[in-house]
Amino acid sequence: MTTHEDSGTARDSGHHTLHSRVHHIRSGESDGPAAISGGTVGSRKLWMGLVENPPLSATDNHHHGESEAGIYVVSGHPVFVFHDGTREVRLAGSPGDFFLVPPFVPHREENPDPHEPAVVVIARTTQEPIKVSVPELYRL
Repeated sequence: MTTHEDSGTARDSGHHTLHSRVHHIRSGESDGPAAISGGTVGSRKLWMGLVENPPLSATDNHHHGESEAGIYVVSGHPVFVFHDGTREVRLAGSPGDFFLVPPFVPHREENPDPHEPAVVVIARTTQEPIKVSVPELYRL
């Protein structure tokens, strides 16, 4: 993971340590959804990336362990589904909306649109993503 210092990329140039400089991840440089993580830039407490959910898709029911997840809707209309202890709750998002998923809260993301993907930026409070699949949305 070595590039020239003048490139502005997230990699260590050898002249600085990973934790003593600002990192710049240019569009298209990240591997998969993770742009900022322990593996990409040496982040210690943060994971951040861009996720695209295709039309008519849904994730499995899951939680993110001890990690909080902050979500910003870039485009599309994702729906975040969780259970409040009494009933299933569906929160529909639009571009510019933010969501917070607290630690250990089972949920799923859906994209009910038949044509448009839902694109979100996710920030998590752990350096790598945690995803634990669960059979249902009830709080564990």
